Amino acid sequence: MREEPFQVAWLTGSPGSWRHGFPIRLAGCFLFVALAALLVGSESQTYLIWVSNGLLLSYLLLAPRWRWPGYTAAALAGQVAAALLVDAAKWRESLLFTSLNILEVLVGAYLLRRRSTQLPHFTDRIYLVRFFACAVLAGPMAAGLIFALVSSVWWHHSAWLALRTWMTADGLGIAVTTPACVAIFQTRFRDTVNMRRHLVYPLMLVVVTFVSFHQTRAPLLFFIYPLLVLVLLRLGIGWASLAVLFVAAVGSWHTIRGWGPMAQVVSTTPNGASLRLQFFVASAMFMLYTVSVVVESLRATERRLQEIVSLHKLVTENSRDIIVLSGLDGQPRYISSAVFPLTGWKPQEAVQRPIPETVHPDDLAKIDALVHKFQGGAESGMIEYRIKKRSGGYVWVEGSLRALRDARTGVLSGILQVMRDITERKFAEQQLEDAYHALEALAVHDALTGLANRRKFDECLHHEWRRALREHSPLSMILMDADLFKLYNDAFGHLRGDSCLRQIAESALDVVLRPGDLVARYGGEEFAIILPHTDNAGAMRVAQEVCENLRRRKLCHAESPHGIVTVSAGCATMIPKLGQHASALIASADEALYRAKRAGRNQVCSGDDTLKLLPGVARKSIAAKTI
Repeated sequence: MREEPFQVAWLTGSPGSWRHGFPIRLAGCFLFVALAALLVGSESQTYLIWVSNGLLLSYLLLAPRWRWPGYTAAALAGQVAAALLVDAAKWRESLLFTSLNILEVLVGAYLLRRRSTQLPHFTDRIYLVRFFACAVLAGPMAAGLIFALVSSVWWHHSAWLALRTWMTADGLGIAVTTPACVAIFQTRFRDTVNMRRHLVYPLMLVVVTFVSFHQTRAPLLFFIYPLLVLVLLRLGIGWASLAVLFVAAVGSWHTIRGWGPMAQVVSTTPNGASLRLQFFVASAMFMLYTVSVVVESLRATERRLQEIVSLHKLVTENSRDIIVLSGLDGQPRYISSAVFPLTGWKPQEAVQRPIPETVHPDDLAKIDALVHKFQGGAESGMIEYRIKKRSGGYVWVEGSLRALRDARTGVLSGILQVMRDITERKFAEQQLEDAYHALEALAVHDALTGLANRRKFDECLHHEWRRALREHSPLSMILMDADLFKLYNDAFGHLRGDSCLRQIAESALDVVLRPGDLVARYGGEEFAIILPHTDNAGAMRVAQEVCENLRRRKLCHAESPHGIVTVSAGCATMIPKLGQHASALIASADEALYRAKRAGRNQVCSGDDTLKLLPGVARKSIAAKTI
């Protein structure tokens, strides 16, 4: 059988206490019920507050169902013993009343305790409604109907009066006693904090209770309520419930003897004083549980806030990201402790530093723009910037920002920023960018000569052709070819051949100095020069200077008739028109180069006459020529 939670283990029993614990608890139930029934009895059998039923019900609500027969038998024996001690001659009536009491308690217990593991929870509103419906109304009504029938048949009393008297006395008794006993049984009195510090409140309650019920001159009963609330707030519901039972016992003892304010009020019914006392005690108990519900709600809220604070502290202290709460001006109001490992500034120091002293001067404009964006209604944003370290250096951070708004008004109240260190990422990005630029340079430059390659030449020619077409300006091109280069390679080898090509490239670069001009390696030993905004005469001069510059280098070439390395060049100039293509300019320069080769090499020819004489000239590839 499954045992109940620890707070009522003393009542339900545990495996280690099976031999002696349960019999002791049964004996305690017998004694408590007997004393409760005995103390509230009187010579007239008028019960002021019938607490024994509520006491038994609290036992059943806290114990598992398989314990119910034992507690029921102990309570039955206790009530019978008390009744016999009060008036042994009326044992038949006492046995009837006791049987109805047990029936009343069992009806309420079975209706409330549908599952064996369900414990009473009087601070829950739904359970409280079920308690009043099942235990305070249904149980007393079931027993009261039988009592009303017996009273009408045997004693010829009014059935309605008998039913009303039974339900009022027992219902109020259960309403007062059961919640109080449950709270007492569930309280671990040894764990009460600061008992000595708050002992003054129970002592005051004891004095005020005796004084209130011992005299009738001053209405001191109302002082009992605030003292009960103080006991509740300082010592808990268990002590407060015990205090209510104490008030009920003192009030009953005085009212039985006709003392105190309850007994002095003139009543039309014989049980008027008893009913007034029951209503007083029931109101006190209801007040305690009402206040307890509010206090429990506040404590639950406080625990939730403490959990949130603990969670916030755990996150902020262990997160590598820096959490920043800023005002609408961007100035931080809170910075988490993660700022110290990153910057060397303690959080309290970092909060006091103004933004211009924290952020890199080049990034201040980005910060200001983002703050204005939030002031304009933005809800979130991202930013990358540099913050200054205590040592003077800077680290890159990425900030994820979000607007903070008042939960009730929706008005913007601040900015939440989560920053993380991205210095390594920035370094990797810079390396990647450098690698990209290097790769891009390799993609558009010739590895041997360092000149632009054919791809770069095609892109530049296309761009300059379109610009010349737009501006109606001349565009010139020079195609150059190393004379008898194959024989040079055969004579000196490829390494010397590569060096010769680099010398030709340097000769061209020494002459072509304008930023807009381009020198490219067009093929194996072919070179091309693009000259924007240059007429044919200017192109001829550039080509002649390149040839002369190379001749001055006097690179030995035994197979050449000139004895040195020379180049032949063909120049072409066009003003682009709609419908023309840049390949026409290449074809014209190509034809001029052929003319220079046929004329004996080591010279420059122009392609203007060629275009006029041969408008449909075939566009041959320089790379396909055999020289």
